[in-house]
Amino acid sequence: MERNHEVINTQPLLNEKGELREPGWSRSLIQQYERKAVKAPKWRIKEWDYYLVLSDSFAGAFTISDDGYIGLQSVSLLVFGEHPWEHTETVLNAFPMGKLHLPEKSSDCISEYNDKRLQMRFEANGGKRHVTCHFDRFHEGKPFSCDISLEQPEMDSMVIATPWDKKRHFYYNQKINCMRASGYMEFDGKRYEFDPSTDFGTLDWGRGVWTYDNTWFWGSGNADLNGKPFGFNIGYGFGNTSAASENVIFYDGKVHKLDDVTFHIPDTGYMDPWRFSSSDGRFEADFIPVLDRAAKIDFKVLVSDQHQVFGRMTGRAVLDDGTEIVFRDMMCFAEKVHNRY
Repeated sequence: MERNHEVINTQPLLNEKGELREPGWSRSLIQQYERKAVKAPKWRIKEWDYYLVLSDSFAGAFTISDDGYIGLQSVSLLVFGEHPWEHTETVLNAFPMGKLHLPEKSSDCISEYNDKRLQMRFEANGGKRHVTCHFDRFHEGKPFSCDISLEQPEMDSMVIATPWDKKRHFYYNQKINCMRASGYMEFDGKRYEFDPSTDFGTLDWGRGVWTYDNTWFWGSGNADLNGKPFGFNIGYGFGNTSAASENVIFYDGKVHKLDDVTFHIPDTGYMDPWRFSSSDGRFEADFIPVLDRAAKIDFKVLVSDQHQVFGRMTGRAVLDDGTEIVFRDMMCFAEKVHNRY
């Protein structure tokens, strides 16, 4: 199978053995995920919906997840001003194992979580996405709330289906970038308003069965360039990517496929300048960090060490037809995450 194989046939994602029918990438969820087709214990299946809504000066991140023996429902508020700060609050659930009934597709669906403290709902319908949340005692005893709308016109996304080098283990993931954002977040008497002319949301939709110990790299960003939406998704460490990588450029509703992209993270620390390079020379960028959303937990069996670094990126990207796109001081993020779970 050739490198960066594009899947174009609508079909079930998994065969009767619970293995990927056709590893590769696609522009939409044409391979159909079914939880009942997964040949793994319920406690090993991982399903999540993650939205990041980002402006030049603040951001919100929202996760509803069922990771088998643990659920992590999470909200982050990030501010990038003169004194950058962030707070992430997470509700943990023991052994959800499918009880959240997360949808098997990413469109025309609802993902929802409710308890006495946190009410969060993601609705996708008719080219729009709606993120609402109320979180009591989010930080310092004060509540957080949001009501955010994302526009999703007809456009390509990035979908990847990769196996791990272990039978019946797979990663199925969709990234939808360049969704213009409107609405607001409220915390501590302050209202953070999104402007659809400059601000965007991204969806990270994932389903799969993972191996126990993994380190991955992921970066993503969006911007308005002369009235046209531009974005990128770069990353590696998500299984065996010999069939396809998930590296793409988004421009004016179309995906442009990249080969391998390398994260050059300085040995001196995550807050020093980074660099990105690509094997095909089509994505080259410098990255100046502003804020490291770092989190580390160690329960011996369950370990997570995360550095999601927000900052400003300047660089160039080359479309499939050779057109060069130049971007400057684009607020985005890049991360390195090590999980054992």
